[in-house]
Amino acid sequence: MNELKLGYIGLGNQGAPMAKRLVDWPGGLTVFDVRAEAMAPLVELGATAADDIADVARADVISVTVLTDAQVRDVVGRLAAHAAPGTVIAIHSTISPDTAGELAESLRAKGIHIVDAPVSGGAGAAKKGELAVMIGADDEAFAKVKPVFERWASLIVHAGPPGAGTRMKLARNMLTFIGFAAANEAQFLAQAAGIDLQKLGRVVRHSDAQSGGPGAIILRDDMSPLAADHWLFDMFTHTRGLGEKDLALALGLGEAVGVDLPLAEVALQRLADGLGVPHTKEK
Repeated sequence: MNELKLGYIGLGNQGAPMAKRLVDWPGGLTVFDVRAEAMAPLVELGATAADDIADVARADVISVTVLTDAQVRDVVGRLAAHAAPGTVIAIHSTISPDTAGELAESLRAKGIHIVDAPVSGGAGAAKKGELAVMIGADDEAFAKVKPVFERWASLIVHAGPPGAGTRMKLARNMLTFIGFAAANEAQFLAQAAGIDLQKLGRVVRHSDAQSGGPGAIILRDDMSPLAADHWLFDMFTHTRGLGEKDLALALGLGEAVGVDLPLAEVALQRLADGLGVPHTKEK
């Protein structure tokens, strides 16, 4: 594996710190970005700058971190025109759930493997080598990229075949941004109720670090209702009870201070069903 030649295309806020952790790879790292100044710091550390995308196609494992589906398709097409059979092209961009699968199918006859490997954690985690990466790949390609990705990821998940990594990332990001919307709703309520938002933020960040936040309830194998003897039933019934009580109280406060809380209303309606346990009123 150490003899593999690596390539990296796209050296922005996310790609640059990921590529930086690969510069001392024994087989060498070739980098490309449309901005020469983005390549310069990596070249100083030992990477080789490519003149164009075709030069990167000589690598065995090539990472691609660009912005859009159109850019991904363009880069992959230009790489595939020059890449040898067995080459793995790993897409770290967050793309359409169909793109990786379509590219994998179109390049299978050439023996080129497409891997969708979106990441979670941001540039800060990339710098520390602590990203989470969700990989959609066949078994052969996964085995080839895993030791490479271990340089910049502390959690590596084989989500399934090409396309599965993207589908997992979309679910994960949906949770993030719904959480942001909920945080905004909470701030509107707190502000109207005379609460210092800076202090609220400190409490939320501290308690989330202790409780694990929404990830603390993502423990089941499927979303079917829980049987009464399921190991999570009592825990989730307790969670439902607390949640329904606290949501009802928050909605009452919102009504008192004149703040509309639509997310809280939906949460109250759907919390029990999502947890897979009966509502409080049910026996």
